[in-house]
Amino acid sequence: MSTQQSRPKRRGIGDLIKGGAPIVGLTAYTAPIAKLLDPHVDFLLVGDSVGMVVYGFDSTLPVTLEMMIAHGAAVMRASSRALIVVDLPFGSYQASREQAFRAAARIMAETGCAAVKLEGGTEMAETVRFLTERGIPVMGHVGLMPQSVHAEGGFKVQGRGRDEAERVKADAAAIAEAGAFALVIEGTVEPVARAITEAVPIPTIDIGASPACDGQILVTDDLLGVFTEFKPRFVRRYTELAPLIGAAAEAYAADVRARRFPGPEHCFGGT
Repeated sequence: MSTQQSRPKRRGIGDLIKGGAPIVGLTAYTAPIAKLLDPHVDFLLVGDSVGMVVYGFDSTLPVTLEMMIAHGAAVMRASSRALIVVDLPFGSYQASREQAFRAAARIMAETGCAAVKLEGGTEMAETVRFLTERGIPVMGHVGLMPQSVHAEGGFKVQGRGRDEAERVKADAAAIAEAGAFALVIEGTVEPVARAITEAVPIPTIDIGASPACDGQILVTDDLLGVFTEFKPRFVRRYTELAPLIGAAAEAYAADVRARRFPGPEHCFGGT
C-alpha cells in the first residue's frame, strides 16, 4: 500500500453528527501542537484566542486576518485527520456580507481549511446565509462572544433572565436556519444551552455551556496548564505543564552557568 493510500482520511463537516458520539474539539495554533492533537480529536479550531494565548493580548480584538492565515496554514500542514476550522477575526466580516466573503475565501484558499467560524446571532444570520450559499462552510458561535467583550462590559455569562435567555435562543435558531453546520455555545447558563441543543438541527459544541451539547471544545493551553493567567470555571486541567517548563528552564540555566552543559558529547569533533 502506498504512503498516500495509508494516510487517514481527513474529516469533513458531514462527520460532525448531531446526536452521535460526542464531538471532540481542541484549539491549535502551531504545527507541533496540531501534530500531537490530530490523532485524538474530531476537529481543530484555529481560534482567535491565539491573540491572548500566543501573543499576550488582553483580548482577541487585535488579531488580524494575516495572523489567522499564518496559524491556520501551519495547523493544516501538521495535521492529516482532523477537520480544521479557522476563526474569522474581529473586523474582518462585520461590515458587510461581501467583506465576510472576501475574508473567508482568502482564509480557505491560503490555508486549505474546511470551514470558518464567526461570532454573532440574528444580526449575522444573513452573512452566514450569504457565505454558505457560496460554498463556504460556517461554524457559528453564540452566547458569550469574546469579540463583543467591550460592548458587553466584560466576559459575562449569557442567558440569565428571561429576556436574555430568549435572545440567545433566537441567536442560535437564526444561525442554524441560515445554514451553519455546527454551533459553538460559550459561557451560557446550562438550561439555555440545553434548550438550544434540543431545538436546533445542527450539532452544538460546548464551552462553558452544557454537557447536553453534542460536543466539547477547550483551549488546549488551558487543558495543559500552560496558560495560567486565568482559569475559567468550565476548564478541567488534565496536566500542569507550566511548573515542568519552568523547572526545565531553571535546570538548563543552572547547567549552563556551572559549565555542565554543553559537554564534549554535545560537540562535533575535528577531521
